[in-house]
Amino acid sequence: MGCLLVGLALVSNLINTRIKIMVEESGSEVLSNTQSAEEWLSQARELVPLALNKAREVKGFPGRWKMIISKLEQIPSRLSDLSSHPCFSKNALCKEQLQSVSKTLKEAIELAEFCVGEKYEGKLRMQSDLDSLSGKLDLNLRDCGLLIKTGVLGEATLPLSMASSSTEPEVALHGNIRELLARLQIGHLEAKHKALDSLVELMKEDEKNVLSVLGRSNIAALVQLLTATSPRIREKTVTVICSLAESGSCENWLVSEGVLPPLIRLVESGSAVGKEKATISLQRLSMSAEAARAIVGHGGVRPLIEICQTGDSVSQAASASTLKNISAVPEVRQTLDEEGIVKVMINLLDCGMLLGSREYAAECLQNLTASNDNLRRSVISEGGIRSLLAYLAGPLPQESAVAALRNLVGSVSMEVLVSLGLLPCLVHVLKSGSLGAQQAAASAICRVCSATEMKKLIGEAGYIPLLIKMLEAKSNSAREVAAQAISSLMSLPHNCREVKRDNKSVPNLVQLLDPSPQNTAKKYAVCALGLICSSKKCKKLMVSYGAIGYLKKLTEMDIPGAKKLLERLERGKLRSFFTRK
Repeated sequence: MGCLLVGLALVSNLINTRIKIMVEESGSEVLSNTQSAEEWLSQARELVPLALNKAREVKGFPGRWKMIISKLEQIPSRLSDLSSHPCFSKNALCKEQLQSVSKTLKEAIELAEFCVGEKYEGKLRMQSDLDSLSGKLDLNLRDCGLLIKTGVLGEATLPLSMASSSTEPEVALHGNIRELLARLQIGHLEAKHKALDSLVELMKEDEKNVLSVLGRSNIAALVQLLTATSPRIREKTVTVICSLAESGSCENWLVSEGVLPPLIRLVESGSAVGKEKATISLQRLSMSAEAARAIVGHGGVRPLIEICQTGDSVSQAASASTLKNISAVPEVRQTLDEEGIVKVMINLLDCGMLLGSREYAAECLQNLTASNDNLRRSVISEGGIRSLLAYLAGPLPQESAVAALRNLVGSVSMEVLVSLGLLPCLVHVLKSGSLGAQQAAASAICRVCSATEMKKLIGEAGYIPLLIKMLEAKSNSAREVAAQAISSLMSLPHNCREVKRDNKSVPNLVQLLDPSPQNTAKKYAVCALGLICSSKKCKKLMVSYGAIGYLKKLTEMDIPGAKKLLERLERGKLRSFFTRK
């Protein structure tokens, strides 16, 4: 506990130092440190009537001065709002804001005096100065309003001296983080840039505490900085947003505050770092179907596809993953196809720089071919089956690639599949793949084994022992598809003899007669056992493993073939009884 408090105190002191540096770099640190908030308020209140009186004396530039006067007239109400807040005197941001207001008022008085005395260098120069003054007044009014409306004034209540001496380091730390986050919303762009620098470093050192105090207004401020004119600010902002997206704690806020369009623009034309961070952010955010649809709607597919073709390894993998997430949304698949995603994903499957890129490409192809015949034809015509088979030849065949292959085999002739090497590839998957990959392989077998010749080739390729072993899988769906494949293959006598010869076939199939609703393989087990029931040896094994008890219940449930198989087993049992007599 002591070490934790020391650590929190160190981080808090580090933030204090950064905030002090930001304040000092604002240009008037001496006055800021010596005058209190009340003194700055008093000075601002004294300057407002002076500035208004001087501004009303000016005869030149009437349009500009009329606008400036209207803004000066709003300042007293803003000052009143600030001073009436209970945290007014304790807040460093409030003190800095009053200092900024006073500086702007002095500038207004100075420019008014120049205009009254017509002592300015040139008309265009003065017009520019007045426009700048108007902009500063807008910023002051906006920032004063933000201090009240967003709750920043109430959140950042710990002054630097209190924070450094607090007996509760975590409370002090959170207060200082809130002040740092508030600085993303208050002040001119350079001040926000300095706050952003500090936030980037703080996220590296103590992301957990930053996330614990982050508010929606802070997210909104960061999203706005993504469109800043400075490339450096955009790059640092997207670095923070990438960390926030990866944290998994504020994706909804990010999307609702409009983060997607500027992220897409960064993918299109940002720096190398900016592109990478923006793509990783989209990767995380696109896990939501709603966000995935929005990315497509904002034109995000084309730049993501370009990253897959030209980006570095990390950006390529993130982009492929984002497109994979988007492809999971059925209604946008046609748009993906129109943007040329099929060819790009097949190329990535062949030549992806990282293994992850190739895995994402396989998953994307699986999604694209799940239910769309046009996309299936497109994948086949671009050589997708050959690429998937080559990818699956590796030591650990992935489920997604097998599933994509399963989606395609029904659209290709038996001769083509055999010539491409489908059968040895699926044997490899059944031997070396994960259970999910094995299940997809068994499902593919079910789709291609309708023809007698194909059943013969599958039986000769050594599938049956592998499928029988798969009947022992813990997954019900895996057992079901294995039983389905076996029962289909057994319509060929040669394959039926293979099943009879396997010592595990009857015990495994009888176990799948379990009448429980969770067991969806029972109808296939009944079919398979019925095909080998003519063998006395198999019939005897079925009885010994309890098939009759199961079949009685399945007969009551009207499972096809159960009654007939039960009658055959009972007849055999009765005949055996009389033979013994």
